[in-house]
Amino acid sequence: MTWFDSSVHRALAEAVLVGALGGVVGVHVLIRRLPFFTMALTHATFPGIVIAALLGADLYLGGGVFGLLITLAVVLFSRVRGQDFTAATGIALAGGFALGVVLVSAQDGFAKDLTAYTVGDILAVSARDLAITAGIAAAVTLLLVVFRRELLITAFDPVGAAALGLRTALIDFILLAAVVVTVVATVPALGVILTVALLVGPAATARLLTDRYALLFPISAAIGVSCGVAGVWLSTVWNVAAGASIALLVGVVFGLVFLGSHGAALVRRRAAARPL
Repeated sequence: MTWFDSSVHRALAEAVLVGALGGVVGVHVLIRRLPFFTMALTHATFPGIVIAALLGADLYLGGGVFGLLITLAVVLFSRVRGQDFTAATGIALAGGFALGVVLVSAQDGFAKDLTAYTVGDILAVSARDLAITAGIAAAVTLLLVVFRRELLITAFDPVGAAALGLRTALIDFILLAAVVVTVVATVPALGVILTVALLVGPAATARLLTDRYALLFPISAAIGVSCGVAGVWLSTVWNVAAGASIALLVGVVFGLVFLGSHGAALVRRRAAARPL
């Protein structure tokens, strides 16, 4: 018997992988102000899931491919004069979700169980799922490292990036594609509803703890891993949903750090205001 024969051990390993991946990618999501895109994307992959179910293909592969197509559409729409990124996101992603509803309604007796895709089940991940998540985590991390300079410049000074000759549209697509792949990797553990918590919460918490760009990544990843592991542990001890436990812990940690940081700032201001 190997260590990965245990469903709990596999769940813990998956929690470490998606926690670290979500934390790292989440920093870029936060810096580029993409929480709305991330939340909408989790729903816009629905048509790909439906098509994959109808064809008997892998649900997550279908969601990933359709998510990349939607991402390409968003990038192209946002380049049209008079359209901004938020408007393009709303149009493309709402249209994508509507397509999924139409496809389902057009199929009589469509009864494919999509519950696991909706809420996730980290305790049901297989060794194959772990291998896929590990491969995605390695590929996305390598991509972010290779394009770290371009991503940083485009995030903080898109006009300057264009002046330097950087292909900003391509850089935008690379980042959004990384978000898509991360969402697909995280969905089996948390589902489309809760995935956004792991892609926004740890990074937002790290931002409260430091202003240094380089430190955001390890701090965010550590928070994601800690919440993931603790969530799996709580689910096994109290027999509650693991994905919801992970998302809830992310929210609790953010709330505590938020209150602590603002409380400390208030104490410092009051101390500075006291007469000597």
